[in-house]
Amino acid sequence: MGDNVRVMTRKSVDDPGRPPGIVLSAATSFWLPVPPNRVFDFLRDENSRNEWDILSNGGVVQEMAHITNGQDTGNCVSLLRVNSANSSQSNMLILQESCRDTTGSFVVYAPMDIAAMNLVLNGGDPDYAALLPSGFAILPDGATAHNGGSLLPVAFQILVDSVPTAKLSLGSVATVNNLIACTVERIKASLSCEPAA
Repeated sequence: MGDNVRVMTRKSVDDPGRPPGIVLSAATSFWLPVPPNRVFDFLRDENSRNEWDILSNGGVVQEMAHITNGQDTGNCVSLLRVNSANSSQSNMLILQESCRDTTGSFVVYAPMDIAAMNLVLNGGDPDYAALLPSGFAILPDGATAHNGGSLLPVAFQILVDSVPTAKLSLGSVATVNNLIACTVERIKASLSCEPAA
């Protein structure tokens, strides 16, 4: 990744399934000399999440539910719980979907609080569970998913202010830019240390 991070803002007002306020989206893409299947398995696995996910604050991530979608166990929807030493994040859940086929794969996730998840699980209207998905597409750069490299587009969405009329600060842009840059560097560092499959 160079310094080519694209940033966009939008105001969310009365938008079902999205929190009200100013949402900042940032995206970039980068290349890894690692086969796509290894990248996919690394990003979707809750046991390696604290190696790259800054928002988990190095806490232990536990899979609470796993719903397989197809023959490949990697194609699933998971409910993850972050057990962080930071008490402010102890109520955070992550709803994650991962999917792969011969053309590529993706890992998309969204933080969710326990109260919102309980509302949905008890038959409540899912439009009241505000989600801001972030994640990765993993595209093969080689003959097969078992060799060659991977191209990874990555995008984050963050609620920077819960007031839709608020003005965006340069600090918010710097924060999301730093978040995406640190995530990319952590992924590169972790996968470059892994032994070849």
